Amino acid sequence: MAPDTAGRIIISVDAMGGDRGPAAVVAGIADSASKNPDIGFIVHGDGDILRRLINKRRGLAERCDIRPTKEVVTMDAKPSYVMRNGKETSMWSAIEAVRNGEATVAVSCGNTGALMALSMVRLRKLPGVNRPAIACLWPSRNKQGFNVMLDVGADIRADEQDLLQYALMGTSYARNGLEIAKPRIGLLNVGTEETKGRPELKLAHELIEHAAPAGEFEFVGFVEGSDIPSAKVDVIVTDGFTGNVALKTGEGTASLIREFLKKAFAATPLSRIAALLAMTSLRRLTKRIDPRRVNGGVFLGLNGTVVKSHGSADATGVSAAIKLAFRLAQSGFSEKLAARVASVTAAGQDAAETGNKSG
Repeated sequence: MAPDTAGRIIISVDAMGGDRGPAAVVAGIADSASKNPDIGFIVHGDGDILRRLINKRRGLAERCDIRPTKEVVTMDAKPSYVMRNGKETSMWSAIEAVRNGEATVAVSCGNTGALMALSMVRLRKLPGVNRPAIACLWPSRNKQGFNVMLDVGADIRADEQDLLQYALMGTSYARNGLEIAKPRIGLLNVGTEETKGRPELKLAHELIEHAAPAGEFEFVGFVEGSDIPSAKVDVIVTDGFTGNVALKTGEGTASLIREFLKKAFAATPLSRIAALLAMTSLRRLTKRIDPRRVNGGVFLGLNGTVVKSHGSADATGVSAAIKLAFRLAQSGFSEKLAARVASVTAAGQDAAETGNKSG
């Protein structure tokens, strides 16, 4: 029986990527489907395994179009190898569904390097974008509960033009993903003084500041690492090397805090009683810093939206990534991002031409 996708936003899911295999991915799909009747799925992977897993979930088969594939992109596969030999993989198939217009967003827990390489080649970069970026949500003191940070690993290098484009793309993500009308943009540096930092950061500071009026965002200038979870900014712009180190450090610190709290409350009979009394608050804290609930790095700067779920994501993490994908698809994010980059790029070119003529 054909799936019922009428009136639904379709999400393309690579069910074979990640450490936990298709069972965790299908469980995440089922969780999302139970909470949101407006999502339909194209699910890519081993047909026999997926049919068995999906048919165990009541009503899920009617929401899923299964696309059988023969191969899987392993977590240690080299992107170059996948580009040459990956046409029969679930990852390639998931991206093709977006490329062909069958789905609005692709979601995968698989190999990040391979996913970015395939996305860039099959979806292509937006006009005016030099380097795509991966954006993540970071728990913060802001009223929306999160800040956006990019790049967190798509490319370890970034010059001043790249950082400007990251600011524009981060603005669009914050506006459409977090519903912030006029996002505040900060440029990550070793200090807030304008004299500090590498030359490309100082040049990026000038470019982003100049683009703020046309881009409809507020530029707060340089920010430091301690500002990443603060209420000072909504979007933190940095290169992929720095962003990835910060992201992994944050995840490790959150895990360490949970472990320390668990040991502290189990240390003595009195502390165990205190844990019982504080159970509601502890659960609230655990939920707030749980990386599974903000799972999903978004590939920005492509002709289509791709959400990279954490490789070790369980059903909760996969469901969170799908929720993010749905929110972006519902907002028309890909089209709005393309329009924003194009408009500000054109404005910058006009300003440069005017400057050349006057000079």
